Amino acid sequence: MSETFAARLMRWYNRHGRHDLPWHQDRTAYRVWVSEIMLQQTQVATVIPYYQAFMSRFPDVASLAEAPVDDVLSHWSGLGYYARARNLQKAAKQVVADYGGAFPADQDKLEALPGVGRSTAAAILAQAYDQRAAILDGNVKRVLARYHAVPGWPGQTAVLNRLWQYAEKHTPKQRVRDYTQAIMDLGALVCTRSRPDCGHCPLADGCLANARNEQALYPGSKPKKAKPEKTTWMVILEDRKGRVLLQRRPPSGIWGGLWSLPELDPAYGSEELAQACEDELGLSCGQARPLGGFRHTFSHYHLHIQPALLAVADAAAVADRDDLRWSHRDEALSLGLPAPIRSLLTAPEQPALL
Repeated sequence: MSETFAARLMRWYNRHGRHDLPWHQDRTAYRVWVSEIMLQQTQVATVIPYYQAFMSRFPDVASLAEAPVDDVLSHWSGLGYYARARNLQKAAKQVVADYGGAFPADQDKLEALPGVGRSTAAAILAQAYDQRAAILDGNVKRVLARYHAVPGWPGQTAVLNRLWQYAEKHTPKQRVRDYTQAIMDLGALVCTRSRPDCGHCPLADGCLANARNEQALYPGSKPKKAKPEKTTWMVILEDRKGRVLLQRRPPSGIWGGLWSLPELDPAYGSEELAQACEDELGLSCGQARPLGGFRHTFSHYHLHIQPALLAVADAAAVADRDDLRWSHRDEALSLGLPAPIRSLLTAPEQPALL
């Protein structure tokens, strides 16, 4: 069955698969690794321009390891899940320090790198070194769960273990590089999350979900849990030179290490924001002008963001704070900023205050 599964898949891939993705060119371990990290929870079409810009700025692992963290984060801004970018640079530093800049062709050593799990390590081995290694990303989970009618949510250990068994079983000994791309492509292009195109699937004849007309049941959904709602003021503080005050987020957690806007307790009324800025930041401000609020959704909660503009009379009060910096808007946009903050700073309805 394994050979039949792989052979049918490869025939389809030869005719219909994606052969010209940017990371297919000069397929080094470094280029494969960066693409795999970017593709985690992000679609190919979104990743391509980010990947190309990232490779232009950081063409090898040494340049990534040596770069300022703000530069790395700025090239990641908009991709989300920023822990990926921080781990990417940590791993680059480790590869340079421990392996002289050459990625090890070893599953355990690759998995020991920050942000590299079992499937990512296997993808590097298969794609860069053509070693037989089974992958199990989201697309592959969906293909295997349907083909074998594996019930349950893949986030559950027992379900995941079964899918890994099938992934190992079907991975061939030859053309592993092409096979891993083929099964990812099948999930992305044919065996899609909704409305799979079973009529054009090379595996349809042996697929249990297709035979039972139960494609929608596999893979099982994550148990639903209501996301909590949070609210915050985000203050756009502008000094007499037209600069805005940015605050670096803590290194871990939401938007870790990125530059953002200072936040204030949502319990403050808009008329209290000027006093709050003086109390918490030592800045003398004019009356706040609230802007249109919006909601930003993270993986585990919704954040209601209420922006407000305030003019600052004297910017010197925060000069001795490492986590605060004054930046002109165009300068700020070159830093690592979360996408909502980038949008706030470029919104046309925010003219200079002074």
